[in-house]
Amino acid sequence: MSEEKKKRNSIDVRPVLDRLAQFHPQLFGARFVPLKLGIFHDLMAAHPDAFTKEELKAALGVHARSTRYLEAVASGTKRHDIDGQPVEDVSPDHVHHAIMEVFRRRQSRSKENLRPWVVERLVRAVDASGLLRDEYFERVSAKDDESLALLQEAFAEIAARNAKREAVRRAYETSGKSVDEFAQMYGMTAGEVRAAIGEPA
Repeated sequence: MSEEKKKRNSIDVRPVLDRLAQFHPQLFGARFVPLKLGIFHDLMAAHPDAFTKEELKAALGVHARSTRYLEAVASGTKRHDIDGQPVEDVSPDHVHHAIMEVFRRRQSRSKENLRPWVVERLVRAVDASGLLRDEYFERVSAKDDESLALLQEAFAEIAARNAKREAVRRAYETSGKSVDEFAQMYGMTAGEVRAAIGEPA
């Protein structure tokens, strides 16, 4: 372990995190949000006398590794600047890493099978990324067997959903029915039909 890392590990970050929560409750308060890349420099510039570089680095490291922060990143919420304003998207690889880390932590403490939960989160992350399958795999660089298997499941769900939507779209186009009539005929909601045919809800 490097001297710098040893020094950071020996710092009590609680007072620093308390000060950050006082200065920026919208970032470090009860609700966590993803932080803008480079926020360390913004915080140092805004509060040069409040803490040392080492203290702030250590505190931000603890904050960023917390499950609550990882859950915020996993949600796909935008990164926020020092004023609490959303400024940039979290990259697909960071979202993916956060989802997998939250899953591993939860699964280690739970007897419940959380695979359906993580697969559903991965489906949402893939949809939000706008990337095709190969692009997504390359971007997130999932290498361990568990991550790869879960991603395969997520893409299988996406393929099944897309196939179902295509089948509904074709049936609707040939039916000559209104959205409401078609929905009633097939036991669907009007919203489900509109989603399948690409119409706004």
